[in-house]
Amino acid sequence: RYTHHPWRPFARNVRHGEDANGIRVDTPDINYRPESGRDGWWVPGEVNVGIPYKWGGYDDIEDFDSNIVEGHSAGDVSTPAKRMADNDVVSKSASGVDCSGFVSKCLKLPFHHDSAMLPSVCDQLPGFNDLRPGDLLNIPRKHVLLVAGWSRKDRSWLLYYETGGIPDWKPALKEAPLQALIALGYTALRYRGMSREEVPSGKEVLTRSARSAVVRVSNPVIGEP
Repeated sequence: RYTHHPWRPFARNVRHGEDANGIRVDTPDINYRPESGRDGWWVPGEVNVGIPYKWGGYDDIEDFDSNIVEGHSAGDVSTPAKRMADNDVVSKSASGVDCSGFVSKCLKLPFHHDSAMLPSVCDQLPGFNDLRPGDLLNIPRKHVLLVAGWSRKDRSWLLYYETGGIPDWKPALKEAPLQALIALGYTALRYRGMSREEVPSGKEVLTRSARSAVVRVSNPVIGEP
């Protein structure tokens, strides 16, 4: 739902400057062109697809739609300054989800668990080959991915959902070499509240339609610049 949700923003949902509380907000709209090269994508006045990234965001889709109608900023990108200030620079006037907010919603957690908090509700897996759909790849205080399955039968490439990573500031289904992800320092985690089959059926959880939209990331980096 987060990757395919349609919504229509307008000029009032664009912000590049301080909000009412003095927090800098930069929406990932089509005119956002920073020096880092992580350009924005959504277009005012048109139907866009996918919930935009928001630093510290933890919005339901229904709340996001209501906030956009009310004139909230549509997303707020991550920056080095925001990562240093952490929760002190989460804008109340922007709407969307960040990497851990997206994962928290998918796991139906009662509140936003950031990447430093997620290990407290998870168990570390013995090895990366034990990953199943719904598991996490996590680096505390940096980034988190939601595992969607294996891209290849030899388990050399992993399918995962990511919010905030290349190329766009929004959730997307991606695939990358497992060893490249391991090299970045991710830990394999499994949420303790996850229901599991005692004997995995091996049934695929992704439809052909979902797989057709997979973004290939041959050289993954930590999602936010």
